[in-house]
Amino acid sequence: MLPRLTLVLGGAASGKSRYGEGLVRAASRRRVYLATAEAYDDEMRAKIARHRDMRAADGWTTIEAPLDLVPALGAVRSDQAVLLDCATLWLSNHMLAGHDMRDAETALMTALTACAAPVVVVSNEVGLSVVPENALARQFQRAQGELNQRLAGDAGLVVQVIAGLPRTLKGTLS
Repeated sequence: MLPRLTLVLGGAASGKSRYGEGLVRAASRRRVYLATAEAYDDEMRAKIARHRDMRAADGWTTIEAPLDLVPALGAVRSDQAVLLDCATLWLSNHMLAGHDMRDAETALMTALTACAAPVVVVSNEVGLSVVPENALARQFQRAQGELNQRLAGDAGLVVQVIAGLPRTLKGTLS
């Protein structure tokens, strides 16, 4: 059984999304994929299309919500399980759009608490790298760390994935 909120953390290409997908599959519920990526170039458009096709073939319902996750989470039913992939892209989308991050984060946390189904949130751990040399990158690193801490505080299960291997930081899988 999945807890109400699960956080799966990892670095780029660590296997965190694959692990999160596996958790949702194992829940034996109808699967919803909340995708936050936006395509700004041909490579990303192709990646999104490839992932969308793979998920559809595997029985996922995909909702693309690069900014406003609140209505998407509100529409989820109790017989479903959700993979939100990923909080990092959602955060960067808001930052680049110049939105108030406190308001956006508070709305997200409220929607996660109110969601009728268990939610697995995938997020990048960016705090293990060096301090970036420019102000925007430092602002992003700080905001990502704060968002991850808030998600981890509310989550019943927190898993870090390194090289495809999961390490439980909080909670247990039942």
